Amino acid sequence: MKLQTAIHYTDNYLINSTNPITVNLIGAGGTGSRMLTELARMNHSLIALGHTGLQLCLYDDDIITTANQGRQLFADAEIGLYKSVALINRTNRFFGTNWKAVTEQFSTTNLKSIPNQGKANIYISCVDTASARFDIAKALEGVMVNNWERNKALYWMDIGNARNTGQAILSTIGEIKQPSSKLYKTVSNLPMVTDEFRELLESQTDNNEPSCSLAEALEKQDLYINSTLANMGASLLWKLFREGMTQHRGFFLNLADFRSQPISVC
Repeated sequence: MKLQTAIHYTDNYLINSTNPITVNLIGAGGTGSRMLTELARMNHSLIALGHTGLQLCLYDDDIITTANQGRQLFADAEIGLYKSVALINRTNRFFGTNWKAVTEQFSTTNLKSIPNQGKANIYISCVDTASARFDIAKALEGVMVNNWERNKALYWMDIGNARNTGQAILSTIGEIKQPSSKLYKTVSNLPMVTDEFRELLESQTDNNEPSCSLAEALEKQDLYINSTLANMGASLLWKLFREGMTQHRGFFLNLADFRSQPISVC
């Protein structure tokens, strides 16, 4: 008997929404800043295709320094500003959006004080530490009880990297109802990165010390790893919107030898 291909069908609200899809982008560093640009392009394209588009909040409490320039697109005049504010102001001016900057971390300790108590349809985390990922996962447990579609938590994409390697993992927040199919094996639940790779994350030592210079920052992360991950991660989200299904829920990337390995839905 031929095995059926495992497929995850996109939640219908993302395809036929009556309001803009709400997105919480967590982290405005090397990957998060690039992901913001890709999401702005995605929003513009979705609206052109008759979709309601995206409404985004960017969370980051970090301040721009000279060490951020080069790997991240910040001008001399922006040094000293909050990353989230500088990036959102620039994006809104260029694309005509009304997206929001939040100069706080997205965490369990401040959920009640941040916009809409941190609720959104899609969460994208671009954070540096394992502890931040576990805290985000814990926060998402609290928003799963919300049943209003406008802010119903549906998906979490986590993107992380080392110097030349990285990964993006797409998870469902709870189960996504799947249509019946004779062609595919439908999968309603995509595991969270903190569940699937818990032991690996727990074994890591958090090191989030700021770099003093661009040269020092490049010793930690290669110049193009962040932008490559952001483009590939955004491509996976675009597939959810445009094709309404996906056979893959993420990927591993090794930029040192230009290899990528998809992670299949199973």
